[in-house]
This record gives sequence, structure tokens and C-alpha cells, in this order.
Amino acid sequence: MRLTQNWTFYDDTGHYSVPVTVPFDSVSALYDAGKIDDPYWGRNEYDLRWISERTWVAKRQFELTDANIELVAEGLDGVVDVVVNGTTVLNAENSFRSYRVDLSEVAKIGTNDIELQFRSVVAEGAARQAAQTFHIPGISDRNDGQVPIANGNMLRKTQCDFGWDWNIALAPFGVTGALDICAKTQARLDHLHIAQEHHDIESDSVTVIVTAHIAGDAEGDTVEMSFGGRTREAQVKGRVAQAKFFIEAPEFWWPAGQGMQPLYDLEVRMRDEVMERRVGLRHIELVVQEDDAGTSFKFKVNGREVFAKGANWIPADALSGRIDREEVRDLLQSAVDANMNMIRIWGGGRYEPTWFYDMCDEMGLMIWQDFMFSCNLYPADEAFLANVEAEVRENVRRMHHHACMALWCGDNELLGALTWFDESKANRDRYLVMYDRLNRTLEKALKDEDPNAIWWPSSPSPGYFNFGDGWHDDTSGDMHFWSVWHENRDFEHYRDIKPRFCSEFGFQSYPSNRIIETFTDAKDRNIAARVFESHQKNAGGNERIAATMFRYFRFPVDFPNFVYLSQVQQGLAIKTAVTYWRSLKPHCMGALVWQLNDTWPVCSWSSLDYGGGWKLLHHMTQKFYAPVSVVVNPENGKDHFKVVNDTGENVDITVQIAAVNMHGVARPVADATLSAWASKALDLVSLDHGTLNDDEIYVFTWQAGAGEDAVTGGDIYAPKAWKTYDLVNPEIAHTIVEVDGVYEITLRAQALGLFVAVEASTQGRMSNNAFAMLPNQEVKVTFVPQHADEKPQFTIRDLYTATYGAEI
Repeated sequence: MRLTQNWTFYDDTGHYSVPVTVPFDSVSALYDAGKIDDPYWGRNEYDLRWISERTWVAKRQFELTDANIELVAEGLDGVVDVVVNGTTVLNAENSFRSYRVDLSEVAKIGTNDIELQFRSVVAEGAARQAAQTFHIPGISDRNDGQVPIANGNMLRKTQCDFGWDWNIALAPFGVTGALDICAKTQARLDHLHIAQEHHDIESDSVTVIVTAHIAGDAEGDTVEMSFGGRTREAQVKGRVAQAKFFIEAPEFWWPAGQGMQPLYDLEVRMRDEVMERRVGLRHIELVVQEDDAGTSFKFKVNGREVFAKGANWIPADALSGRIDREEVRDLLQSAVDANMNMIRIWGGGRYEPTWFYDMCDEMGLMIWQDFMFSCNLYPADEAFLANVEAEVRENVRRMHHHACMALWCGDNELLGALTWFDESKANRDRYLVMYDRLNRTLEKALKDEDPNAIWWPSSPSPGYFNFGDGWHDDTSGDMHFWSVWHENRDFEHYRDIKPRFCSEFGFQSYPSNRIIETFTDAKDRNIAARVFESHQKNAGGNERIAATMFRYFRFPVDFPNFVYLSQVQQGLAIKTAVTYWRSLKPHCMGALVWQLNDTWPVCSWSSLDYGGGWKLLHHMTQKFYAPVSVVVNPENGKDHFKVVNDTGENVDITVQIAAVNMHGVARPVADATLSAWASKALDLVSLDHGTLNDDEIYVFTWQAGAGEDAVTGGDIYAPKAWKTYDLVNPEIAHTIVEVDGVYEITLRAQALGLFVAVEASTQGRMSNNAFAMLPNQEVKVTFVPQHADEKPQFTIRDLYTATYGAEI
């Protein structure tokens, strides 16, 4: 019996009582019932924090004909007391765990009452902090306003619920999973462990070992297992049944862009119970080896080194009740469509549901999985660590078999947090020992459950048992590089480092104009307006965006173009980093942009707007993450053109380079042909800085491969700040044709058009954006609305009209 509907949710004052359906979150429930205003509109956030300060109850009744039952509860989010027929049967205090409770002593035939009593997470966090023998600081103690609700580190709950420098601070709670009443049985399938033995990558053979762990007494029972078209029977011995499947000619699972993603069906059956999994056969290694530069950090899949191209993932919505499975699929598909092959599930969010990892298996998105600890210091008493251990064991059991799972990481930035607080700076040893106890608990529980799991202690980290500076040490391990954004450095500073793997770096922009309209009135569309500032959670963020514009561009003519230009410069910042670091291959073997998605409509580092629309950065990402690409590095008086090939095979490439002035007049300066290796980036041609005239930029195109596999590409490179060029009005003409709900926009320019972007007034997918146009070049862009009944209006922008004011 699934306890989904007929719940009543009410507060301890008696002022609010609303119907809810499980799963739900507290804020969405009140909004859906019309009791509060939209939490994402304007400054409503600040009037809604009272919700988390109260005690709430969700209750309903259920009927039984047999009282020999258990309650299975998933995703009790917050600190929740479960009461059945007046008896407290569970005190749940970990949002990342599930619970199974024997109700046979309290249940009765007929009508039964169940209550979920949600303690105030604000009060509970404060009480647990007060119970510590000394203060355990969290990110809220930095007093910068970015995490305004204190003591989130005391609770096993999504850390960004209490606020972050991109998230709303409402501390929502509720139920994120399912509540089931199940018959109590003598024995059941508890969990599966699935291991792969790759005997020799070259021999194409794999042994899959399936171990069924049994809860209860099933000694001697038969467990039937089917995998890869074969069936085995195994006897239960000591609450374990095991079978092996030898696959002589396996179809290997590959990351996106490296090959296909075949998945094998596994079925395990005992008595009337069935468990099903889908398994991809692959061998993943993390190669950490000393070399002349320090220590490598790179992934090898099925014997092939793979450059990790991707982004960091945060929760799909700040309010769990608003997360929609198909909308999440669209976000992940956008990552793949932008040529990404890895996402990092950041440690201040949540472990995602099983269907999320199923999607990543199907799409070829490797997962860097943080354990859920971020930017805080945490307790290390026995009760807290025991709770964490149970959390780790359950989630590893649930997730370990997925082909997408590439790495498990202990935390996000806890090593750095040791240096952020007065308490830890004054007594580093005390807090370092606490950190070590937590970190060791994570590693041991992980390895106990999955001995083959790839473990990395923290992010960033220079390496195992290395507690050094992962923000500035580019010789080893993974790196978080934030000097450009947080220190307001120029984009060229990205070229001052040579990371082995950069797992966080980013630059902010504003959400698209269409998104801004969803949380502002017209009068608030100004970066200094109080409403707009309340949707900018990073202290000093607006000033840095504006300062960067002064550095690189002539100032935009109005607010919509200010938004557009913020997205252009965000794209240029990340492009500068990625193209340079890809050119260092194999010294650098990974770049994960911060961040892929947004949790609500906000100014942030994301490449996708809240709701999934593509910002200009995401369109640019699709190009600079392309499997075969040509990049430009200025160094020592020359502009060095290099070829990067991530296909896994050598590719013949032909490149044409021209100098183009602002009128669009082109003159050829070089061309070259090269067989591009997959193992490393290769030099193509170097041109003196004097090759270009003052009013010229490089425009280059390439053709790679032959036949059906041939691909083409192109790019531009400007050696100076765009504000130093006297732009010419491109006078872009356009026509729009709709065919079967698809809009085709055809554009033609009279002069050089830069960062040409087409905006739609409705949600949907644009085929191309932020591109350059040469005179008389015809460019076709298609737009597919998300909702077929919506009729979009289109706005065309480019660098000239954004900063000179001409109308299109």
C-alpha cells in the first residue's frame, strides 16, 4: 500500500492546514494551496522563512485487513518523528536515508492513524549546535549573507537548503520519496552487489558477479538470476546467494562521444520478489601517477584515456516538490547535446534518485559523485558518524552498479573550510582530526560496500593524504580555480595555470531576459534594484559583472542588452579557460564548469537557465567542447593554433585561417593539414602578433575526417578587448518561416556580425546562438517551442546593436 494521497499538512499554530500528496515539500505545498505567494517572485523569500521555524504535521489514515506489516519510508526530509496510532515508531534525522519499521505491535485491523511530525529544522539545528562541547562552525558563520540560516551542518539534510551563493534560503522540508506499507515477511531480497571482472581489455571478455543479500531467514532457498540472456540458480547460504555470468563478446558501455551505451538487463528473483537492474559493461580507472609536472589525474575507460568535459550539477530545483523527471531528463540531455561526458554531483545538494542515474547510464554521462558534505565543518561524535555510515552504505548499495558511476568523492571544499573560520584557524588540529574521522568513515563504508569503487578524498585535493591548497596548486590532483571570478581578474589569467583536472571554475551572468520577467516587474529590471539584488546571492557579484564589461566592452545601451552582454562575457570567460586547458592535453585531462543548472531564477554561473533554456554560454559550450576543435593560445609574441581531438581515433584535419576586419573583408593568412592524434593536442601553425592589422580579428574554419564521419567547424579569435575595435553595423536582415510548429529564422549580414543571438519570448530550443556572420553569409537558425500552442516573438541581438544602439 503506497501512502500517496489524502494527507493533511498543518502547522503548530493552527493557522495553516492544506492537503498534500506524497512526495511534497513544505513551501510548495502552501503555495499550491494558495496560502502563500510565489516564493520565487520578487523579494517574497524573506517573508516565507517563518515556515521553517515552526513545527508541522502531515497526517492521514489507512485501512488494514492484516496488521503484520512494516512501514518503508524514503526521503523523510528534515527531522521527522513518525507516529502510528499514537506511538512514536521512528525518529528520522537523515534526509538521505530510507527506513524500514516493524509496525506489527502498533498496527490494528481496520482504521489506522499515521502522523509525520516535522520538527523545525531551524530550531533543531540550533539545539544540536548548542549540545556540542565546542562550536562547530559552518558557512553561515562567515557572515557574508550568502547562507543566512545557521547550523545546517548539524543536520543530514541538503546543505544548500539553508541558502548558498546561488540558492534561495527557505530550509524546506517534507518527503522526497515514497511511504509504503508492506507485508512483514520471513525473508526478502535486501540489496544486490554487482561486480565486473575485466580479464583483459584487449580480449573482450567480462565476468559479471551478482551477489544477492537476503534480509531474514531464507537458508537453502533458490534465487534465480538472469543476465545477458542466461539464467543461473543460486542457493542462499548465510543470507547470501551468488551467481557468475561470463560474457565472451561484450558490448562495452562508453562515455558520450566515445561510443555507444548498451545496457544489459539483470533480473533477480526470490519467491515472489523481483529486483531488476540495467548494467553497462565498462572498466573505469582513475590514473594518479607521478610525472615530470607532478601527479596526473585522468580517467581511463575501457583502456582509453578520456578527457572529461562537463559541468557541476546542483539540485534541479530549490523546492523538491517542483522537481519533474522529464525536466531533469531535458537538463541532462542538454549536457550531452553540448558535448559533455561528465557531470559532478556537488556535495551540498542531494544524492539523486535512481532514475537519474538510469538516465545518465543511457546518455553516457559519467558521474563524479560527491558525498553530501560541503563548505562546512561537521560533528565527529559516534552518533553522527554512525548516521553517516548508514547513509553511505545505503546509497552505495543503491548506486554502485551504474555504468555512469566514475568516482566517489568525500566532500566539497572541506579542506578549505578548515582555513575559513576563526575556531579552526585557532585550533586546526582539533578540527583536522574531526575531518579525518568523517573522511575515514566515508572511505571505509564505501570500500566495505564496493571494494572496486574509485575513491577521491575531497574536492579540490592535490592527492591522497595531501592536505595542500587545491585552489592554487596546479601540479597534482583536481583543482578549483576561482581567481578570475572572486578576485576580479582578467580572463587571460586562466592561461596562467596548467591544471591536471579542474573540477570547478566559473563566471557569472544574468538569467535570460525571458526568465527575468518571471520574477520582476518592469521597474525592477535594473541590477541595482532591490528585487534584482535579492536574486543575486553572491556578495559583490553584480559589481564584478559590470566591472568586467568595462574591461572588455563598450557599455550596453539598455538593460536587455546588459543581460545579453553578461551572457556573452560569461561565455568568453569559460571559453578562454576550456580552450587553453584542452590544448594542454594530456597534461590536463578534465574541465568541469561550475555550473550546469539553476535551482530557481537567479544570477549565477549556470549555462542553463532555470527551467532548462540554453544561455549563450551553453551554445558556446557546445562548440568549444566539440570532439574535434581548433584553439588559439597567445604566447611569447605569437598566436599558436592547436588541434584537439577527443574522438579516440586519429583524424585528418584541414584548417583555413583568415584575417577579417570589422567590415567583414577577409584576407587569407594561413592554411594547414594535419593528422590529429587522439592522445594529445598538436601544434598546427603559429602566427606573429603582427599578422593582424589593428582592426582585424582571426576567423578560421576546419574540416575533419571524411565521408559520413566528416565534421566541420569554425571560430573567431580577437587578440584585444572588444571595446578597442570600432564596430560596424552588420545590418542583419532576417526572415521567419513556421513549418509544422518549427520556426526557421534566416539571417543575412552586410558587415561582420559578432555574437549574433536570437532570443525567443517563449521556452524552447534554439539550434544555434552566439555565432559570427560574414557579409552576405546566410545563417539558418531553427527554434522549437516547448509548448506547441505558444507563438514566440523573436529578438535579434549582436555586439554592435547591444553597445551602439542600432535597432533590428
